Amino acid sequence: MTAGVLAAPAASAAAPRAAGAPVPGADGVQQGLDELVRADGLPAALASVKGKKGPTRTYTAGVGDLATGAEVPRDGQVRIGSNTKTFTAVVVLQLVAEGKIRLDDSVDTYLPGVVRGDGIDGRKIKVRQLLQQTSGLPNYTKHDLQPRYYEPRELLDIALQYKGDFEPGKEWAYSNTNYVLAGLIVQEVTEHPVAEEIDRRIIKRLGLRHTYFPAPRDATIREPHPKGYYQETPGGPPQDITELDPSWAWAAGQLISTNTDLNRFFSALLSPGRLLPAAQLAQMRATVPADYFGKGARYGLGIVSRPLSCGGVYWGHGGSYPGYETRGGATDDGRAANVAVTMQPTDKAVMTHVDDVVDAALCRR
Repeated sequence: MTAGVLAAPAASAAAPRAAGAPVPGADGVQQGLDELVRADGLPAALASVKGKKGPTRTYTAGVGDLATGAEVPRDGQVRIGSNTKTFTAVVVLQLVAEGKIRLDDSVDTYLPGVVRGDGIDGRKIKVRQLLQQTSGLPNYTKHDLQPRYYEPRELLDIALQYKGDFEPGKEWAYSNTNYVLAGLIVQEVTEHPVAEEIDRRIIKRLGLRHTYFPAPRDATIREPHPKGYYQETPGGPPQDITELDPSWAWAAGQLISTNTDLNRFFSALLSPGRLLPAAQLAQMRATVPADYFGKGARYGLGIVSRPLSCGGVYWGHGGSYPGYETRGGATDDGRAANVAVTMQPTDKAVMTHVDDVVDAALCRR
């Protein structure tokens, strides 16, 4: 997700790189991480890779703390940003399976009179359109958000100050507002905080021991983690931004996790019956073009498919959060890989290099 609390950090200008992704294979993953640090100037990079068979491999490069030179914690916790959207979408779809939500109901069915604004009418927006980013709702992160605590309804009120982007269902555009509303619907239907529903329905169910939704006003990261950084200006000194109130991201991006837990989550999600019945998983995987995520990418209901250089696609989401960037996902045949870096790149070339490491990991032989 876009860094809305602070000015987007500018990554160091990328040094010239050899064309194409790193050479597939275990060494290719380490090579890719090393290059992200050496050539792209990122403080640290971490990866977790699971093949069809065999153990999960974890990798690190760089330093976990620029001030002390401390090592990068292997499989350390990071803020996973918009990967949270997939967790939120799963909860909504579980409630669909239970008959408590219908995808083609209007938002007004669950939040009557709440969504109104210039070109915005919750009676015309479907729940499905929230999850697929086709609602036309403006993104509240275009506002100058400050580093403080935000209530979810406050985020929605900020979004409703802006004009709707387009008529619901007519176009696709990424908006965190969609997932704030999805979280509010979950809370209205279940009468429980969305954090509790994500914890009970997904985190505890899968045994994701290093994944959690921070409590209100908790700006810390509980377990060993690399520090996250941003730069005021390109080439400027990286500044520690690890501890930041995450409430501005809420159901759209507040979770903290590890690469290995993300691999477990996305792998389980693709297996019918583990998290979603086959019917709801099929709905989730019904996609529309979303080149926002790269050439050939498509967006489903809170999940993204991306093509692999070795053929086929992988399913995941990715997340941007001040100080951290995560990319990765899983394939239908059992491969999974996630990569995290500890500075949010603004140079598209650097993000391409991060995606290249994911591709190399999933295409390794």
